[in-house]
Amino acid sequence: MRIVFMGTPEIAVPSLERLISDGHDLCAVVTQPDRPKGRGKKLAFSPVKEAAMRHELEILQPEKASQLDFLDRLRELNPDLIVVIAFGQILRKEVLDLPKYGCVNVHVSLLPKYRGAAPINWAIINGEEKTGVTTMFMDEGLDTGDIIKTREFRLDDEINAGQLHDIMMEEGADVLSWTVKAIEDGTAERIRQNDDESTYAPMMDRNLGHIDFKKSAVSIHNLVRGTVPWPGAWCESPYGKIKIWKTRIGQGQTDREPGTIVSVGKQGIEVACGMGMLLIEEIQMPNKKRMHVSEYIKGNTIEIGKVLT
Repeated sequence: MRIVFMGTPEIAVPSLERLISDGHDLCAVVTQPDRPKGRGKKLAFSPVKEAAMRHELEILQPEKASQLDFLDRLRELNPDLIVVIAFGQILRKEVLDLPKYGCVNVHVSLLPKYRGAAPINWAIINGEEKTGVTTMFMDEGLDTGDIIKTREFRLDDEINAGQLHDIMMEEGADVLSWTVKAIEDGTAERIRQNDDESTYAPMMDRNLGHIDFKKSAVSIHNLVRGTVPWPGAWCESPYGKIKIWKTRIGQGQTDREPGTIVSVGKQGIEVACGMGMLLIEEIQMPNKKRMHVSEYIKGNTIEIGKVLT
């Protein structure tokens, strides 16, 4: 099948590679323009662009997908199908209607739940017990198109967003491969989404990771997992801003003020919460690297009774 692929970040790369290995004709790859990155602000290629360059594919990088010259080039390419994974721009009707078989999107949630920009993070933050991958035919709404295929899997209470992201990369490629073959064979279903069951997964914000210890230990644990590796969970302390990388639900109860350090040891820092206690296992102190609490306390002191806010 003749395919135009549209994607930008790392999560889209395995799907591009899978389409190539499946023998499809990737007539072009569309990705976001190069952006300044790092302290030197040098222009950096997106992961999808780097993959496309390795395979010597045509690369298109429109500032806006509505540009007339970009639309003209798509018409010249005349794709059978456009595949979209985390491209980063809204597609207009002119693009959606252009391919013979339409546009297919790979979305990393069980639609209609978690439509939007950050479904991986919000599924964990909200303590979901399951998630999955969905392919759908795109329409002009935000992740509202007809579902083609879903693959569901369970989440444990330790997985973080970074780990789930890596799982989704591979699962998404596999579901996409199945989906494109079904479209090619004429066996792809169209299942209308139930809008009444929809939820939204908004873009992540740097301030989202600020921990409120008045909340339950479970909700804070989920927040920590859901914000790894970005934007990260953090709190203020007498020692400065602490970034918290890994936690567990503590044992027992306490009537101490939420945020109070109850114990410190090789297992971690146990902190009182609005409900239950949280065991902080991995931290990053100001101007320090990430490390387990057991390593940090070998040369530093964290006092019982101090309050984290």
